[in-house]
Amino acid sequence: MKKARSHLLFQRHPNNPILSAEDWPYPVNSVFNPGAAMVGGEHMLVARVEDKTGISHLCTARSNDGVRNWRINPKPSLLPSPETHPEEMWGIEDPRITWLEDLAKWAIAYTAYSEAGPMVSLALTEDFINFKRVGPIMPPENKDSALFPVKFGGRFAMLHRPVSAFAGIGKHIWISFSPNLKHWGDHRILIHARRGSWWDANKIGLSAPPLDTPEGWLILYHGVRETAGGCIYRLGLALLDRADPTKVAKRSEQWVFGPQEPYEICGDVGNVVFPCGWIVHDGEVRMYYGAADKCIAMASAPMNDILAFLGECAPPPS
Repeated sequence: MKKARSHLLFQRHPNNPILSAEDWPYPVNSVFNPGAAMVGGEHMLVARVEDKTGISHLCTARSNDGVRNWRINPKPSLLPSPETHPEEMWGIEDPRITWLEDLAKWAIAYTAYSEAGPMVSLALTEDFINFKRVGPIMPPENKDSALFPVKFGGRFAMLHRPVSAFAGIGKHIWISFSPNLKHWGDHRILIHARRGSWWDANKIGLSAPPLDTPEGWLILYHGVRETAGGCIYRLGLALLDRADPTKVAKRSEQWVFGPQEPYEICGDVGNVVFPCGWIVHDGEVRMYYGAADKCIAMASAPMNDILAFLGECAPPPS
């Protein structure tokens, strides 16, 4: 059987890292793991920003070309509010942005770090200035969540990654459905973490939100390899059925992107590439990722190349 080739699929931008703490208009420790969207013809990033208390908040940055001349909000765009939302006691992290056609609003799924552990929370916005919190929608421990932009059978759909209290169960990507964004059900495992020596064994999670393509829903996910020297976060791809996102049509065996540059290897958490957003621009997929939990970088690939690569991948075992 012909092996799908992943080498050189995503190309790093030569200006990487494109954003770091030194670019921020107020003192911070690090900026990373940004959500991404095209808003009003501009590239919009909603970055996770860790201040010097260790608590994270969200802040927006805008650019015409998506690489240079970022206009960063002079103050935090969305701060934790433990007084009104106690689930945000230890910060808000890792936003994924989805345009909801049904509501004509942007949905930001993010991790609220509560005293009981991380959980999935949701906020809605029309302008990235004013935000309305839906609140927590999944109990801890759960994270790595994003919504689909359309409904299926009249229901919203979301990918997320709960964690079992039982050792050895593995950490997998799940899918759930909701009539109103608040109450979720029909929970099921969608993509299993592999076992053994695979690059994505035992622990995986969604990276950027699902992308609608003619071939199906394009999924970018991270796999965590535990080694004697620590964890390595790498990225893989999958394709879901366009009409029924509970069906996985393709999944890459190889990782398609992993830490190799100094800014990805050395940082607050080394050997990490962690995208929370991507944008399709003129047939090119631009992936924005946190590098070593310290800065923001970008890599890109032609959409046609990504789909051709997945076309060579085998369907996952039934």
